[in-house]
Amino acid sequence: MNLLILSTLAESKIMTVHLQKILPGDIEKESFRIIKEEFGPIDMDEKSFKIIQRVIHATGDFSFKDTMRFAPGAIDAGIKAIREGKDILTDVTMVASGISKTMLAAWGGKVICRVADPEVAARAKAENKTRSEMAIEMSLNANIGIVAMGNAPTALVQTIRSLAGVPPADAPLVVGVPVGFVNAAESKDLLVEQNSRYITNLGRKGGSPVAAAIVNALLRLAAE
Repeated sequence: MNLLILSTLAESKIMTVHLQKILPGDIEKESFRIIKEEFGPIDMDEKSFKIIQRVIHATGDFSFKDTMRFAPGAIDAGIKAIREGKDILTDVTMVASGISKTMLAAWGGKVICRVADPEVAARAKAENKTRSEMAIEMSLNANIGIVAMGNAPTALVQTIRSLAGVPPADAPLVVGVPVGFVNAAESKDLLVEQNSRYITNLGRKGGSPVAAAIVNALLRLAAE
């Protein structure tokens, strides 16, 4: 089959696809309308729904409506941290890149990710730890209001360990949604079991887009 025939077939196939005519500025609004329409009965509070809705928007995956978990008061704790100008610590640069720094800066906070720091790399190698794990260990301090992890289960486990014994009122919100096959689901189960201020999802799914979507949803809730 030559290129001309392939090109003709491709053109004919395009002609049978009915693309929705929509202005660029209306795409996100229409996406959220479709998600709400297809979501089905909403048996949760509005804030939880808005976070899950943004996660579905980022992933195209409606299974998150069944797997997302919120500790009591976690969403309000995240909103409070943002409004107080607290910083957000992430496990990898992809999560940091996906967070709206402009919205966060309006409250005085900033996004911190030290996974690429030479000092972090050196200590991680010396102590036989992952860089994400060491970056969390070295950076978790009183001005961190949210810890957002979408990639490294080791970073989530380190966060859980570092916060053990910290009163919930003084602890940051943990957004723990690492993706993968090795300890991703288990680290999230541990989070639910041992931490009282978390937003997570059960199972292997997750990832940097999910973590960033949750934080961005919190930023929008803070601005309401």
